Amino acid sequence: MNSESEPSPTVVSGRSESGRFAPGNSFARGNPHAQRVGALRSALLDAVTEDDVREVLAALIREAKDGNVAAMREFFSRVLGQPEAVDILNRMSELEALLEHAAAEATR
Repeated sequence: MNSESEPSPTVVSGRSESGRFAPGNSFARGNPHAQRVGALRSALLDAVTEDDVREVLAALIREAKDGNVAAMREFFSRVLGQPEAVDILNRMSELEALLEHAAAEATR
């Protein structure tokens, strides 16, 4: 595929022809902190019981019910997930098209 005059894509980008990191690419080692983070997460999970989680959740719910806005946000983001970013103009256009379609169907 490459002619003799073209540089190898591996030399230029540090990736093999399949797109994976090629041997010798310094970024191919991955995240140097991943092993430590994994060990810390394991230690956290080993130290926390289900009752601990229930107590923390009860405290979070109490705070949210007492009007703590940060606790409310945390509660809803954990229960409902993060809100999706929606382009309001695109959404309105979609709704208008649906209404026009429904109106056209109603006149048949």
